[in-house]
Amino acid sequence: MGSLDKLLEGFKQFKQRYYIAEPELYAKLVDRGQTPKILVIACCDSRVHPAQVLNTNPGDIFVVRNVANLVPPFENDGKSHGTSAAIEYGVKHLKVEHIIVFGHGQCGGIKSLMAGGVGLEKGSFIDPWMSTAVPARGKILKEHSEKSFEEQCQICEQAVIEVSVKNLLSFPWIKSRVDAGKLDVHGWYFEIEKGILFELNQKEGSFSSIC
Repeated sequence: MGSLDKLLEGFKQFKQRYYIAEPELYAKLVDRGQTPKILVIACCDSRVHPAQVLNTNPGDIFVVRNVANLVPPFENDGKSHGTSAAIEYGVKHLKVEHIIVFGHGQCGGIKSLMAGGVGLEKGSFIDPWMSTAVPARGKILKEHSEKSFEEQCQICEQAVIEVSVKNLLSFPWIKSRVDAGKLDVHGWYFEIEKGILFELNQKEGSFSSIC
């Protein structure tokens, strides 16, 4: 079976499940529109589809995906900001109640960052995007110089989640909702090797397993 044939077969199974076996689900979504309560900011990595990993149904989560699940700091410069625009739509228009920065192990973007590969390619779109995480790399190289490269990458993967969570709070319309108790921001880390989910303790800056 070819790659596209596999997708078409998958669509047939999807259609069977949601349009034939459970027609009321999409009928409701079409009639009332989407009303997800959770916004997930995840990586583009093909191994980490949030809807699949978290076993959600259509309409359950509003997903934003980019390289290394980064959230840039708030900037009101009139330029195009794809991730920020999606976050704004989720918060202001869908009025989600939770935002989850969903990072993962073996992240290619973080590996390239830690290897020093960011900033070397002229005209790259990835380099300026990953610049948000450069300070985390410097801190890790300084504080964890004795650790292996793999360990440093894992530390950075988690550090970037913390950076993104903090950057979310730089958006005034997110901060105001958090302060009013209308929105909660979370940092989750999926250890892809063992299938373990960790959560960020924002006060302590540490991660502990939750599932």
